Amino acid sequence: MTTATTPSTAESKPFSVTLPEAFTPEWSRIDGITVDGHTVAVDPGKYFFRYENPTWVLADWDLVRAELLDVAETSEQAVEQRALEFVKAHGQLTGDPAKVLEVGYEVAAYLFRDEYVGVGGLDVTERELKALREATTIMALNRVEVDGHLSNVGPCWFFPVATSVVFGFDEDEGERVDELYHGGWFNETRRRESVLAHAALGGRLVHGCQASADMAGGCVLAYGTDLVGFRAELASLRHDWMDRVTAMGRR
Repeated sequence: MTTATTPSTAESKPFSVTLPEAFTPEWSRIDGITVDGHTVAVDPGKYFFRYENPTWVLADWDLVRAELLDVAETSEQAVEQRALEFVKAHGQLTGDPAKVLEVGYEVAAYLFRDEYVGVGGLDVTERELKALREATTIMALNRVEVDGHLSNVGPCWFFPVATSVVFGFDEDEGERVDELYHGGWFNETRRRESVLAHAALGGRLVHGCQASADMAGGCVLAYGTDLVGFRAELASLRHDWMDRVTAMGRR
C-alpha cells in the first residue's frame, strides 16, 4: 500500500491554466475551483479530498495525435498493446498540475467533440458534451497507484455528481451523463478512441461503476494497476466523498 505523504508547500499552492474553451462559471460551486472565462484555477487544499502524490505521467498530445490516434489494430497487436508501448516510450513524469489540465483538456475535447451531436445511436446533446469535456479535464488530476491505492481524489472523480452540481442535472440526467461516459455510446470505435487518446495521460480509463450507472465515476489508471484493490478502496470511501460533492450543490 502506498504511504500517504504531505505535498510540499510549493506543490500545494493554487494553480491556474488558460484553456482553449471558456468553462462554465458555475464550476465555482465546487470547492477549490474558480473559473474566469477560459481560465480555470484550482486550490488543492480546498479541492482535493486526498492529495498524496501530486505527480502524473503525460505524453505530448501532438505526438499522440500524429503517431497514435490513427493506428490500426491488427491480429498481432491490439490497441491496448500499442498504447502501452507508446506510454513506455514517450511518457514523462511531471509535477505540474497546470500541464495535466492542458493535456486533460485536449483528450476530453477529442473524445467529447461537438460533431457527435445529432449522430444516430448516440442521442447526446451539446450541453452534455460540454459537461463531459469540462469534468474530464479536471478528472485528469486524479491518481491511482499501481497497487490500487487512490492517492489523489477530488470531486470530479465523481463526475456525474459534480456535473449535476454545476449544470443542474437532475438524477436522471446525471445517470445519463454517466452512461454516455462509460457505456451507452462506447461502441468499438469509441472504445478504441478512448484507449489511444488516454495514452496522453499515461494510461487508460477505468470506470468505478460495475455495470449500470451508479455515479462512482472513474480515473485514468496505469496499465497493470491492481483493479481489485482499486475497486475495494473506492467502494469503502466513495459514498462519503459523493455525499460531500452533493452537499456542494445545496449551499
